[in-house]
Amino acid sequence: MSSSSKAPELGHIASLNSLSPEEQYKRTLTRLQRIQGHLKTTPRGGRLQGKVCIVTGVGSLKGIGRATALLFAHQGAKALYLLDFDPKNLPDLEKTVKSSYPDVQVATLQGDAADEKTISNLCQRAIDEHGRLDVFFANAGVATATWFGDVTAETFERVMRINSLSVFLALKHASKAMLHFDPAKGKDEPGGSILMTASVAGIASGAGSLDYSASKASVINMAKTAAFQLSKTNIRVNSISPGLIETGMTVHTFDKARSRGTAGKIGQLNPLGRYGVAEEVAQLALFLASDDSSFVNGQNIAVDGGMTASMPVVPGKLA
Repeated sequence: MSSSSKAPELGHIASLNSLSPEEQYKRTLTRLQRIQGHLKTTPRGGRLQGKVCIVTGVGSLKGIGRATALLFAHQGAKALYLLDFDPKNLPDLEKTVKSSYPDVQVATLQGDAADEKTISNLCQRAIDEHGRLDVFFANAGVATATWFGDVTAETFERVMRINSLSVFLALKHASKAMLHFDPAKGKDEPGGSILMTASVAGIASGAGSLDYSASKASVINMAKTAAFQLSKTNIRVNSISPGLIETGMTVHTFDKARSRGTAGKIGQLNPLGRYGVAEEVAQLALFLASDDSSFVNGQNIAVDGGMTASMPVVPGKLA
């Protein structure tokens, strides 16, 4: 291809980069609104047809768990068990699923994702009521923003309990339940997909506090280790590492920027030049939960717009 034929493409990129921050932000909002409203415009699918799924951490109205639960229902899940420690928004979530997807059996439960009896009973309930468990999305978590020198041992243990122990319990009890199969219930062999929410903070420094980052690094490692320890069971284990996503957990960052009038700068160092929304993470959760990812196992996949794809560089130089 000649240099002259490349010029229009390079010029087009330059013109996009020359947009003012206000123009860029306006485009971002339009794009995100379209992404967030995709369930209204996308026909229902069957990627999770007949599958029984558990999702934890579904309480936030802007959260990854809620967005994933709705997408799972949209894609034909047979039954959803939805757990959160805070019961405030659970009735709304159950009402939304039932009204939009009356064919999906849904149960919302208040409970502690890091309590072994709660998780054990939940997995057993899926077996008792449906004879199968196909998907467990361990999404419950908490974020912190304290310098490690000020973090108490009690706080560190709490973060590890919520973010790490909850994932271990999901692995332990979901894998046991997924070994159960019943041809009469439509499941001819053992198997399933366990996925868990980690974070880019678990990949490298700079995305979270020390205690939070340590807990998420352990999640990534558990996915890799469990995938091998579950060899030949047909149970896949993967982790998802969101970047900067607007959720109930990160709302303070967005509220602070908007109050200062600097919302357009959120995510500006990202190759996509923006932040993400929960629905974008939910799409990866759907892929990993479905048979579309049947040969994806023991992986950690970042949903960060490309932020972790590079070493720090000066924009416009090597980038």
